[in-house]
Amino acid sequence: MIEINHLNKTFTEKGSKVEAVRDVSLHIAKGQIYGIIGNSGAGKSTLVRCLNLLEIADSGDLRIGDQQLTFKNGRACQAGSGTPLSEKDQSRLRRSIGMIFQHFNLLDRSTVFENIAYPLRYTGMSRKEISERVDELLALVNLQDKRGAYPAQLSGGQKQRVAIARALANRPQILLSDEATSALDPDATESILNLLLNLNERLGLTIVLITHEMAVIKSIAERVAVMENGCVVEEGEVYDVFARPREEITRRFVASASALSRINKLLAEDSPMVRTKPGELLVKLTFTRESVGEAAISAISQKFGIAVNIVLASVEELRGVALGGLIAIFHGDAEQIQAALDYLIKDKVEVEVLRRG
Repeated sequence: MIEINHLNKTFTEKGSKVEAVRDVSLHIAKGQIYGIIGNSGAGKSTLVRCLNLLEIADSGDLRIGDQQLTFKNGRACQAGSGTPLSEKDQSRLRRSIGMIFQHFNLLDRSTVFENIAYPLRYTGMSRKEISERVDELLALVNLQDKRGAYPAQLSGGQKQRVAIARALANRPQILLSDEATSALDPDATESILNLLLNLNERLGLTIVLITHEMAVIKSIAERVAVMENGCVVEEGEVYDVFARPREEITRRFVASASALSRINKLLAEDSPMVRTKPGELLVKLTFTRESVGEAAISAISQKFGIAVNIVLASVEELRGVALGGLIAIFHGDAEQIQAALDYLIKDKVEVEVLRRG
């Protein structure tokens, strides 16, 4: 559905160049919810704006469905022929891709109906057809009773639902979400994410989710790309990235969405909860799809005669698959503790020693 190859975009600000997107290559499958995460300035918003030509990349190749483009000297061209894309063709491509933003971008003096109908005005549809389409969209986002309301009369979550309905007006197969939940409270965020997941399943919609919150990625995305300084530094299935983050920035993002992240503060403060006596080990255990559900702790206690004091524990569910984490202090004979660790590793439990007594 979306294929990005060696995309680059540079801006010039106050005489100096800023490489916003650097040699980015990604493949986003049809019907997938794909997350792109990074801190402010990482290049994620610029990348997503290059997908619908709100920004024109300097170089690289892009395929959106059947449309194949190449970028040369800051111009969008047809792949193969190299013919520059006309403004009409660029507008047609933009209309085929819906986009929602952090601050909704609604017309304050227009009703909900008028906001959703706006992109349909110049499509050749009759008033009756537009009215029927808007009602269909209102039902899709569960706002039938807000047809005549104005944005000022809506909550943040309701405003975002209107924005989603408007983005879907032209029946796009791709929806770009640029920090769409960042301005919402937790309940509204959960509601919007559930709506996006529902739209993905009902309409077969491909969704590209731009965010700086790993909890958002964890909730609904299937794959994720982590961006830093304009580059994709890590990419893969969300489950695998959560279970085995490779890059330091990815580990920080994962920790921010994990109940086990408190361990860093406890270690920094040398809390009594994590102090180890001679012969003890403070250990982090990760139970992935290969090992979750196993009675590993009771097994090693009985088999090797060691005491296990649990400090922190959590179980996450990522798109229906469990990911467990445990931080505990192991106490017992050194050889037996090592044998227990070897047993866990053999049982596909990931083991990290955080502190030795």
